[in-house]
Amino acid sequence: MRRFGGGRPVEDNVDWRMDQWRTERPDIDPTPMGVVARIQRACRLLERELRDHFATHDLQLWEFDILGTLRRSGPPYQLTAGQLVESSMVTSGAITNRIDRLVARKLVTREVDPLNRRSVLISLTEGGRELIDRVVVHHVDLEAKLLSKLSGRDQEDLAGLLRKLLTSLGDHSPGNPLNPSD
Repeated sequence: MRRFGGGRPVEDNVDWRMDQWRTERPDIDPTPMGVVARIQRACRLLERELRDHFATHDLQLWEFDILGTLRRSGPPYQLTAGQLVESSMVTSGAITNRIDRLVARKLVTREVDPLNRRSVLISLTEGGRELIDRVVVHHVDLEAKLLSKLSGRDQEDLAGLLRKLLTSLGDHSPGNPLNPSD
């Protein structure tokens, strides 16, 4: 096992890279690089696990996101395309194509809003609802397994720190454009 100059063991890929930076550039403190690199690596590793999991259910990550967004919106499991963009992790540029694909799979329907002809309503079909209800149970189980090395308290602490980071970077809940700490 390699050790840092101070004798601390190199435990992950980021430790190894930071050790190299400390050796090659002792004049800089790579601590911020370590935090960002770990977030990026965790994101990639988690997305790979989720992608593989959703594939076993014949879904892609973005499909789960849209179906889940509609399902958690509550009855009638219907949102305008604009609300769907705001409530999901899908950009407005991608939403039309993605909705088309979900309509073709008969997981959602699309119709003109009778109260506002300029709006399009996206609704979860019965088949879409059954699918998301079945898959979300397995999804939560997988995420619990992926986080199982962290205690409940560790998970709460990590969630709080990530929330603080996200809001500082401008993330906010739909309908609340202001950072709650502002």
